[in-house]
Amino acid sequence: MNISSYTGTDNYFEDFAPGAVYRHARGKTVNENEAVTLCHMVMNTAPGHFNDHMMEDTPVGESLVYGGVTISIVIGLAYQDTGEQVIQELSMDNIKLLSPVKHGDTLYAYSEVLEVQDRDENSGLITFRHYGVDQDSNVVFQGERRAVIRKRPKYHDSLLV
Repeated sequence: MNISSYTGTDNYFEDFAPGAVYRHARGKTVNENEAVTLCHMVMNTAPGHFNDHMMEDTPVGESLVYGGVTISIVIGLAYQDTGEQVIQELSMDNIKLLSPVKHGDTLYAYSEVLEVQDRDENSGLITFRHYGVDQDSNVVFQGERRAVIRKRPKYHDSLLV
């Protein structure tokens, strides 16, 4: 696969329309070391994220990935198409963690454009709904993100001397 297929070219404000849905190209396997390290870095001391013995008798049967890590990975995967032209992040709302994520699961991201609002000559507001799914197509995350996105430049950089 050509590396250029990983970077969006149509991600300025004008390129988004309500109802459009994007399946983002990359997936990310959540390995135990990074998930536990990030959990500890943000001071989440809930043992269900790093104590397999304690979790043995639960319905899941093993440690779970901290939801903040799940959310961050899904939003990160979505950024190739929805974030390269962001000027300002405004909000994350209606966040739902819908299925458990375990160490070793692979996450994929989808985004839907909910709303597009013109702002000024240089930018506009876009509301996205992001979805994260695991390798078995279970929806693990859903959330809405609102951002100010740059409009397409009137003059391309290649024309500047």
